Amino acid sequence: MRNCSVVTEFILLGIPHTEGLETMLFALFLSFYLFTLKGNLLILLAIVSSTRLHTPMYFFLCELSVFDIFFPSVSSPKLLFHLSGNCRAISYAGCVSQLFSYHFLGCTECFLYTVMAYDCFVAICYPLHYTVTMSHRVCAILAMGTPFFGCIQVTFLTTLTFQLPYCGPNEVDYYFCDIPVMLKLACANTSTLEMVGFINVGLMSLSCSLLILTFYSRIVYSILQICSAEGLHRALSTCSAHLTAIFLFYMPVVLIYLQPTPSPGLNVTVQVLNNLVTAMLNPLIYSPRNKKVKSSLREALHQLGFLPEQLRERSIANISISIHIL
Repeated sequence: MRNCSVVTEFILLGIPHTEGLETMLFALFLSFYLFTLKGNLLILLAIVSSTRLHTPMYFFLCELSVFDIFFPSVSSPKLLFHLSGNCRAISYAGCVSQLFSYHFLGCTECFLYTVMAYDCFVAICYPLHYTVTMSHRVCAILAMGTPFFGCIQVTFLTTLTFQLPYCGPNEVDYYFCDIPVMLKLACANTSTLEMVGFINVGLMSLSCSLLILTFYSRIVYSILQICSAEGLHRALSTCSAHLTAIFLFYMPVVLIYLQPTPSPGLNVTVQVLNNLVTAMLNPLIYSPRNKKVKSSLREALHQLGFLPEQLRERSIANISISIHIL
């Protein structure tokens, strides 16, 4: 029998094939991360400070901004720390926490996008029943239900991953602890676990996708019945923003976790885009098309003293430009 020792820490090797590019990547990823924080904080500021935006749609958008702040914060600070030339080690407990937090936030956002699609469905297909269907009580239940079911989902996946023995190599060929790369280091046969994880993630993604497609099929049918050009434009603007965000979120999940033959290079590229770029783009997707968000943000910045008095009378289009720059 071979002598096996229990692994107490892992070494994150970072992004493969980027030797000599650490400084450039550090500046690039830091700018992405700061823009993500700034954009989502501005969305939060606009929604929280304006009573006009205290409606279910903006409530869920506010919740999405909170998750978009924490989601890249799971892996980005550690990645930036490593790119700056510091130690690449992460403790066993730290690896467990990182994997759990990353997938918890990802699963919660997956459920939240489904809830937001349901909100659009009720608002467009049953506008007269909207205030009753999406009451404060219902919104609170949906808001608490998304992280609750996300926690159940991820607790199952994390427990399956770390019940395996880790006694051999401790070098993680990635820049954070993720399920596929951790299974490669386990001192046991992981084929059954890989199949269970594939089915688990696949069923969750497929179920949410089917629900979203069902809601939007009804939404498209209802939009085609709208005679008013203004109403049609508003409905299409709201739905197109949400569909764009959903596409940017689900594509990395499909490419990384549901591909039959994983490609390390593709996975790293898509994962970086998913962690940093998608969360940064969400404020740009939702806010420029929404006049209420832009005007509320302008008022909030003026009240805080960040916007001079003479800019208060300018057109709302200037705020759109500012948000795009951020």
